Amino acid sequence: MPVLNEADQLATRLDALQGWREVAELIVVDGGSEDDSLAIAAPRADRVISAPRGRASQQNAGAALAGGDYLLFLHSDTALSITPEKFLAALRENPAWGFFTVRLEGRDWRFRIIEHFMGWRSRLTRVATGDQALFVRRELFDALAGFADISLMEDVEICKRLRRVAPPRVLGPPVVTSSRRWERRGVLRTVMLMWELRLRYWLGARPADLERRYRG
Repeated sequence: MPVLNEADQLATRLDALQGWREVAELIVVDGGSEDDSLAIAAPRADRVISAPRGRASQQNAGAALAGGDYLLFLHSDTALSITPEKFLAALRENPAWGFFTVRLEGRDWRFRIIEHFMGWRSRLTRVATGDQALFVRRELFDALAGFADISLMEDVEICKRLRRVAPPRVLGPPVVTSSRRWERRGVLRTVMLMWELRLRYWLGARPADLERRYRG
């Protein structure tokens, strides 16, 4: 789990994952938080480390420490709905990689439409976003040298490489991810921004430029 200044919600997110620690390692990778994220994570994870800021860098650092046959990358604003037992049962079928369907936590009716199109798009393109809890067989992740060292679109980039190896396994029930970015910027504005970033990335824009637009 990569984190950066997530003290407000981190305890709740990690407390919900304590049952997973019986069957998996819970590794939190901090990207330089200036709040209490490290102190909150320390008693609630198996390992808490620091890495250079950026989800690609942080997730690669966590993966390097993990000892399991599969890696699950879970953003700190996303909650798993599947039980550890059902997830392990799915992994016994030996999928190369995969991700989850997604539900936004907000109640705005427009979020239901966004969820539908996110699911349709990810199944059609076989490309997931990071908030869909990407999981991948460890040996495959290592063979692909992990996430590319880019500041944005690391999730899209690795999915495009993974889909050349094997189709993804799409699991349910949906993960529940925060709707705060839509609520903060406005639903329509955020949807248009996401499509703009994807189009510019497809046209060859530099991830660093896209990140400035995203943060802007």
